[in-house]
Amino acid sequence: MFENNRVKLGIAPIGWTNDDLPELGGEITFEQCISEMALSGFTGSEVGNKYPRDPEVLKKALHLRGLEIASAWFSAFLTSRPLEENIAAFKGHRDFLHEMGAKVIVVSEQGNSIQGQMETPLFEQKPVFTESEWELLVAGLHRLGDIAAEKGMKIVYHHHMGTGVQTTDEIDRLMAETDPGKVSLLYDTGHLVFSGEDPIHVLKKHMDRIHHVHLKDVRMETAYAVREQKMSFLQAVKNGVFTVPGDGVIDFKPVFEELDKAGYNGWFVVEAEQDPSMANPFEYAVKARRYIKEQSGL
Repeated sequence: MFENNRVKLGIAPIGWTNDDLPELGGEITFEQCISEMALSGFTGSEVGNKYPRDPEVLKKALHLRGLEIASAWFSAFLTSRPLEENIAAFKGHRDFLHEMGAKVIVVSEQGNSIQGQMETPLFEQKPVFTESEWELLVAGLHRLGDIAAEKGMKIVYHHHMGTGVQTTDEIDRLMAETDPGKVSLLYDTGHLVFSGEDPIHVLKKHMDRIHHVHLKDVRMETAYAVREQKMSFLQAVKNGVFTVPGDGVIDFKPVFEELDKAGYNGWFVVEAEQDPSMANPFEYAVKARRYIKEQSGL
C-alpha cells in the first residue's frame, strides 16, 4: 500500500500546543514539540503558534530533526470582510509557506464561525450561509486559488465543525460550485465523524478533489455528550472529543485503502487537539505512528 513514496506522514503541533486554547500546552516549547514529532517517527509538520516565522530560523530547526512543513491554516473571512483585506493577508501566508517548501495552503472560512466561542453550543447554533454569502465564498476562494497558483501551489478547503462548511451537503455544494482547477479539498476524518457524516461516502464522492488529509479520531462517548449537554466546540476539545488514529471509533483501514486505490499523492497529517496534561502528546504521537504503520504499511 502507498508505494513509491507517494505519501508523506506528518503530525500537527496542536496536540502539544493549542492555537485556539493557548493555555493547553502553554508550557511546552517549540523545540520539545518538533523533537518529539521526529522521535515518534514523523517527517513533517503543520505550523503552530510557537513556530518561528523567520523561514531561515524555522528551516534550520526542522532540518536538524528531518522535518518538513506540510502546510498551515489560513483563516479566511470572505463572507464577512472585504476581499482585498483577505487577499493581503493571504499573500503573506502564501509567501511564507512557499519559502518553506509547502505545496498546499489550508483555507477555512471563518465568517460567522462559532468554533472559537467558548459558550456557544456547537450543534444548536452552527452557522448556515445565506445565498449571498455562498456567492462571496465561492468567488473569494477562486481568487485565493489563483493567487496560490502564482507560486505553483493549491488551496485545500478545510471543512470544519462550527463553520458554514461542515456537513456533507455543504461540502457537496462547495465542490459543485467551485472550479476544480482553483479549489481543492482537505479531507478530515475526525470532523466528518463528529458532525455525523459518513467519511467513506465523502471520500469516494470527492476523491479527485482531495489534495491534503488530516487523520483525526473521535471518542464517540464524548461526541454524544457534546450534543446532549449543548457544549461548544472548544468545550468539546477540552473534554477530549478528538484523539489520534487508533484511539477512537474510526476504522482507518478502508480510508487508507480508498486513498491508495485512487493513487493519492500528498501528505497525511495526524491532527488531534487534546489537553496535553491529560493525553501526553509524545505518547499519543507514538501510538498514532504505530497504528498507521499497522493499517497502511507507511
